[in-house]
Amino acid sequence: MWYPEIKHFCPRAPVILVGCQLDLRYADLEAVNRARRPLARPIKSNEILPPERGREVAKELGVPYYETSVVAQFGVKDVFDNAIRAALISRRHLQFWKSHLRNVQRPLLQAPFLPPKPPPPIITVPPPPATTEEHPVGLLEEPHCADVILVLQERQKIFAHKIYLATSSSKFYDLFIMETQNEETEKPPRVHLSGRELLMRAASFDVCESSDEGDKANLRACTSDGTLKDSEGIRQGRLLSSWSRAFVSIQEELVDDPLTYSPRPMTVVHMDQSMQLSPFRAVLRYLYTGQLDENEKELMHIAHIAELLEVFDLRMMVANILNNEAFMNQEITKAFHVRRTNRVKECLAKGTFSDVVFKLDDGTIMAHKPLLIASCDWMAAMFGGPFVESSTKEVLFPNTTRSCMRAVLEYLYTGRFCSRADLDAMELIVLANRLCLPHLVALTELYTVTVLTEAAMMGADIDGDVLVYLDMAQFHGAQQLTGWCLHHICTNYNSVCRKFPRDMKAKSGENQEYFEKHRWPPVWYLKEDDHYQRARKERDKEDYLYQRRQCKRKWLFWNLPSSPNSHSPSSGPSAII
Repeated sequence: MWYPEIKHFCPRAPVILVGCQLDLRYADLEAVNRARRPLARPIKSNEILPPERGREVAKELGVPYYETSVVAQFGVKDVFDNAIRAALISRRHLQFWKSHLRNVQRPLLQAPFLPPKPPPPIITVPPPPATTEEHPVGLLEEPHCADVILVLQERQKIFAHKIYLATSSSKFYDLFIMETQNEETEKPPRVHLSGRELLMRAASFDVCESSDEGDKANLRACTSDGTLKDSEGIRQGRLLSSWSRAFVSIQEELVDDPLTYSPRPMTVVHMDQSMQLSPFRAVLRYLYTGQLDENEKELMHIAHIAELLEVFDLRMMVANILNNEAFMNQEITKAFHVRRTNRVKECLAKGTFSDVVFKLDDGTIMAHKPLLIASCDWMAAMFGGPFVESSTKEVLFPNTTRSCMRAVLEYLYTGRFCSRADLDAMELIVLANRLCLPHLVALTELYTVTVLTEAAMMGADIDGDVLVYLDMAQFHGAQQLTGWCLHHICTNYNSVCRKFPRDMKAKSGENQEYFEKHRWPPVWYLKEDDHYQRARKERDKEDYLYQRRQCKRKWLFWNLPSSPNSHSPSSGPSAII
């Protein structure tokens, strides 16, 4: 538009054509438009000119063409150098006799700009699901898959779960372990405790019956040392008074399920007569959740029950509340969850107190329905609903291996992702997607990307694995792994196409379109680089011919035939050129 006016008013001014804002070719236009002023017109993708369009305009005008980007610091020096060079070339045409302008022949070539390699997408792990304390409390209110009945004062029954009681209280653990050993061997077991457990059962606080409940001085040292006495054994209907003050007897009975009303065997434990219903429920809530409400009114009865069950942390929490130091209970709760996590992992590894067996492709694995119901909605619907699996002990899980199911169970039990050497990450993503566990899917995606990145850094070829992961991740909804695989293929597009041409052609149309749009180096750079290489070869060839002509002219100039007068002895000295 401005070229005719420039040539009219400044006919001898040299002109070069410059394309600005080169960085917009690879920038995120949505982010650029958001960063601009509110009233600024948004930039559209069809408004960004390709490099061949700029060269066509420059060819029509007969001027050199250069591209710049202030953001990328590219081409600015080329523009200024060639602007000076254009001025010198224009002066050489006007003052051709000046020798210092003789070597300024033409504008310099500009190498194409290679856009920076886009960084890989960051795998973000969303926050874990909301605290699962409500789910264990819900198991107390609606005792799905309950396997223990705690009888208080011979008339009040509370349905509970062995796995929660055993992993929170060592006393319940010893009780249920002895019951299991008695059922398996039918021999009177003997309890052997380690030195640490004996120390944990040392002197502690107890309730003074003669004092008032509201007095803080009610907590006093227990006169008994609390150590376990050797017992002949526990059988069905056997008394426990000689073994512990908390329990009266234990037996196995056929009891109607509180929800389905179908008879099934349960362990019935008669508790000590001094335990009352309300404080005992508070103790159960602690055993299930690790927390104690500060507004509990019967703290002394809670401390008494904690003393009988040897739950020393709960007794300490009561003491903190009575001493107006309830803020210290947070650390006790954290330590409670750490200990329970370790005990739950041990129960999973050994299959202790398990009430369901998953039949997998390569074997079986034992699990615990209460923990699954409390940590997974899918499992809660299966075991807590009107399905066959809620009343059976064997559940068929097709297309699943033991290593994959164990990883899922460890996540559901502990809330952590545990990697294994034999773990197939893609299979775990498929299973986590089936079980509706998005947090586990994100953790597995992060693990998969970490493994692939480390393998690539070690020099391994991961292109084939990435192609396989891409299809499976897209099919099973692993969006972050899909984005990472697409980025890897786009940034290594040429090598991947060269290694796996058939697999690349077999990709879906959406993937093909994505590859063409985001491949690196981009198509326009490859075209520009090809044009630059051809122009450079032509320029080198012209420079070579020009140098040869210059050498030939100098050789002819220095070997001109001398005049006859120059050979006469009377002539003067020869001229120095």
